[in-house]
Amino acid sequence: MIVPERHYSWFRLLLKYRGTALARMRGRLIVTTLLAVVVTVIDLRVSFFHPDLTTIPFTLVGLSLSIFLGFRNNTSYDRFWEGRKLWGQLVNTSRSLTRQLLTLIATSPDRAGDRAGVDAADDAPADEAITAFRREMVYRLIAFVHCFRMHLRDQDRLEELDGLLSATEIEALRDEVNRPNAIVQALGHRLRDAWQRGWVHAMHLPVIEHSLTLLTDIQGGCERIKSTPIPLSYTSLIHQIVAIYCVALPFGLVKTVGVFTPVVVCIVAYAFYGLDAIGDEVENPFGLDPNDLPLSSLSRMIEVNLRQRLGEADLPALLKPKSGVLS
Repeated sequence: MIVPERHYSWFRLLLKYRGTALARMRGRLIVTTLLAVVVTVIDLRVSFFHPDLTTIPFTLVGLSLSIFLGFRNNTSYDRFWEGRKLWGQLVNTSRSLTRQLLTLIATSPDRAGDRAGVDAADDAPADEAITAFRREMVYRLIAFVHCFRMHLRDQDRLEELDGLLSATEIEALRDEVNRPNAIVQALGHRLRDAWQRGWVHAMHLPVIEHSLTLLTDIQGGCERIKSTPIPLSYTSLIHQIVAIYCVALPFGLVKTVGVFTPVVVCIVAYAFYGLDAIGDEVENPFGLDPNDLPLSSLSRMIEVNLRQRLGEADLPALLKPKSGVLS
């Protein structure tokens, strides 16, 4: 994700290249402009070549194309923003679930009313087991977040889960098609174990289970965006119309604007190619393009937040933008 500087001047923004539409469509723009130059030179130098097309078709097609491109860009941005909202919900749900794990899974003082007459020394091993269980569950939740990020980006880097899950559990994930779902399933199994041991009150169990269900809902929403692109027939039609329009434009303008044809064509082509490229880039917000969502940064932030709730002080640093891009 491009992270603009706090005081981004209008002039610097005008000259910015990285992460802009120009970086994606410069080849098409150069070819179209060169074609306009060739058409203009031939019109001026060759006596029998004088294309005199009316501008009415270009006006009508250009208006329709602008509407189509605007609609497609709105659709692409809706997908981008929906992805961001889902990850914002993941941040909130992970924090809520951690709070529930640390407060609703009781240690012996919390259960004193139900355990009258039990020696405190007898509760010490149970308290240690509950503390370890809390940490295990929070770490497994952190592993889910990182695994979910890799799942959306089609990355196979299970080594990133070292220290969060046991080696046996990491190895078991290798054969899983949907690894985040497997981790949520493990969270559910361990929650059931805690309930059977009496660590979780029956009234609290549905509360924690609801948070696990929210994780599944968030994952399903993101997978829906990733696996359901804008229909190819619609996308290809816009690509084709934009290309035909920009290639034919010099022939319709050369008699009207003369030597300025390449300049006008370049400006118009920049607008249409740019809108087309932007729609392509933000259609899938979970990738690694400069304008995609900073999933790595969000994952690291969640990890730091949750580990701090455990009272840990040795925490990984939050990710910073590199060359203005936050991954």
